[in-house]
Amino acid sequence: MVVPVSLMMNDLKVRQRRQAYDARNAQADKEAASRVICNQITAHPAYQQAKTVMWYIHCRSEARTEPSLRQELSTGKRIIIPYCTQDEQGRNKLGLWLLEDFAELAPGMWGILEPPKERWGEAGKEIAPDQLDCIIVPGVAFDRRGGRLGNGAGYYDRLLQCVRADAVLIGVCYESQLMDRIAMESHDVAMDFVITEKAIYTGSGRSFAS
Repeated sequence: MVVPVSLMMNDLKVRQRRQAYDARNAQADKEAASRVICNQITAHPAYQQAKTVMWYIHCRSEARTEPSLRQELSTGKRIIIPYCTQDEQGRNKLGLWLLEDFAELAPGMWGILEPPKERWGEAGKEIAPDQLDCIIVPGVAFDRRGGRLGNGAGYYDRLLQCVRADAVLIGVCYESQLMDRIAMESHDVAMDFVITEKAIYTGSGRSFAS
């Protein structure tokens, strides 16, 4: 019996995801490693040059972003955070919120801080993807070519297909989450850079070839 390529790819992603979750959960000194990661992000030329930057607010064992994100609110950059919602067809998508104060936020899906539902789509606060200059992208695993493996829900996949071609994509993870090669499909988007507590890797970005 011939196993379809799509099933083989899905099985590989499941195995890579499990391995990376375990590595992330076991990561020692998460706070210290996260400080190094965030310092490297904010010092990176692509970040320095950007006017509108999308961060993520960490959950579970992800690299911690909230302390640095709070500091960045006072730098004059437009800071955007995502929240999980759906489009008109009921597909998962990320809404983009202009963050000016953490007091605007409340725990939402999976306990992640987000704007309250009654404010979703509010004029002046909702941002279009083409306004983003730099995007800080979380992931379950990455490789040094910029390949990314997400949680499988497709939120970031759909967003990254809508941003400008010159928007810089910076993947973020612990060094322990890096793999030799991530299983990538045609709809997957690779990063321009991957930043860990150990190094900054230059990825292939939208020129990724599997």
